[in-house]
Amino acid sequence: MPIQKNKLLKRIYKWRYKHISQKTFVYILSVVVGLLAGLASVTLKNITYFIEASLETGIIFSSNHLYFILPIIGLTLVYLYVKYVHKEKLKHAVSSILFSLSKNKGRIDVKQVYTQLIIAPLTVGFGGSVGLLGPAVATGAAISSNLGRLFHINSKTRSLLIACASAGAISSIFQSPIAAIIFAVEVFSLDLTMISMLPLLLASISGVLTSYFFMGNEVLFNFSISEPFEVKDTLFYVLLGIGTAVASIYFTKMYFGIINLFKPLKSPKYRLLVGGLAIGIMLYMIPPLYGEGFTFINNLLIGDHIQALGKTPFDAYIGNIWVVIALLFGITIFKAVAMTTTLAAGGAGGIFIPTMVMGSALGNVVAKLINNSGLGFSVSESNFTLIGMAGLIAGVQHAPLTAIFLIAEITGGYALFVPLMITASISYIITKNTVDYTIYTRELAESGDLLTHNKDQAVLTLMDLDTVIETNFKIVHPDMTLGEMLHDSVAKSTRNIFPVVDVDHKFLGIILLDDIREFMFDTKLYDTTKVETFTHKAPDHIYYGLDSMQIVMQKFQDSGAWNLPVVKNGKYMGFVSKSKLLTAYRRELIKFTK
Repeated sequence: MPIQKNKLLKRIYKWRYKHISQKTFVYILSVVVGLLAGLASVTLKNITYFIEASLETGIIFSSNHLYFILPIIGLTLVYLYVKYVHKEKLKHAVSSILFSLSKNKGRIDVKQVYTQLIIAPLTVGFGGSVGLLGPAVATGAAISSNLGRLFHINSKTRSLLIACASAGAISSIFQSPIAAIIFAVEVFSLDLTMISMLPLLLASISGVLTSYFFMGNEVLFNFSISEPFEVKDTLFYVLLGIGTAVASIYFTKMYFGIINLFKPLKSPKYRLLVGGLAIGIMLYMIPPLYGEGFTFINNLLIGDHIQALGKTPFDAYIGNIWVVIALLFGITIFKAVAMTTTLAAGGAGGIFIPTMVMGSALGNVVAKLINNSGLGFSVSESNFTLIGMAGLIAGVQHAPLTAIFLIAEITGGYALFVPLMITASISYIITKNTVDYTIYTRELAESGDLLTHNKDQAVLTLMDLDTVIETNFKIVHPDMTLGEMLHDSVAKSTRNIFPVVDVDHKFLGIILLDDIREFMFDTKLYDTTKVETFTHKAPDHIYYGLDSMQIVMQKFQDSGAWNLPVVKNGKYMGFVSKSKLLTAYRRELIKFTK
């Protein structure tokens, strides 16, 4: 059977190479990838909705408190799947994609095609306070990566197809094809050229058509603008931009703070128990934290904050607008806590939609504060709810254009384009100058594995240290005599540098040919002078597994050396030469800019 399959694939390859050009084939694949990513998104949503409907979740559980235990059940099911089926540590969906683009040539394990389809609905359906967008993007990316490998697509085109998959997934979930394209460019640091624009456009269109085919005209947000932007409200949108910037910084810092808080809990079982109980308590106090939160956003958009808040322990005081404001502000504070706790406890999900929930609550709070300040001001609460979402997306994701166009497409027009630009740009500028990296990119940036729009840095990130390490250097030992070194190493080497190592292969230093040149012909010294006499320190060291290629390049620049030793745990591995490093850089740059 495998032989027949291989023969069929070979026939397909031959037919494709003969009848379809590479450019046309990429266009075809982008459409297919968009459709499959859209289908994955629809599947994720439907599985999650089925679980929620089966459990009769939501506000109903406030009457009998059963929702308290649901997150623990969901996290337990995820834990069992990961331990006995997946058998690998879960990684953040978007961060793992970014790593595959920078260090794994766009290769993603085929297991990721179905893993997120199982664990994300279990997490969200049982009350985990995370979103489905990240898992949808991860599933689509895995599909596109493996499809590209099946058809022998090169790594650069495979990366483009992964971006196409993300565009297809987002377009399908939000029915916003333009924002989907911009997200792929902003988050995946894709160079937007006509070569990449058309595949992204095709994938985005096919993704949204998939959503229309399976979901009809069903939209996430039922909203139409009833109050257009007024110039007199400009200052309030500036204040909202500042507020969403502060919230974005809080969101990011809270994420890493809680992740670090869970690190001492080495056992997944303890993390599950602690996290599950914490989420359950938060859900009891603030029911809208349950699941993704789209119902909460929609209720705020239509002005029904009572329905948005649901049944809480504070129902006796809900008639007081300041209690409502306090509860909505509590959602702003605790959505980030609940989301991160869900992920830290072993759940699977994304941060994009929780960001929107937090932004909608904050925007509504700001509008209510303005309207109830007693100063005679009046603003549209639904408009502020929408634009609050844009401010949080711009700040948390460092993606202002995605935020602007996503909300503009959701509202079905550009009537709020000016306030969207004001709030999103202010939020982005303040957050970017306070927090260098997003939740997606911080760990990758610290390890030097992050692709950015900086072409030089991107090329260095794509380079692999293993490809430039040279090992054809003759090793010498400190207790060797000068004669032994000349006979066993110098005479047999084409190099003018010799690494000195001990019996355990620990790197001690180097000897240059110039160091021994004046003693080479003095035979009296052959038996009396040891190698350690000529050994001296290298100008610098390259630490394997620790130094990024950016650091390696900087070390060559600072030291002025032409060769630097590579060491791992103190042991000698080889040398990197400046000439080979620059040659590899030029080669990668040509590939990157094709």
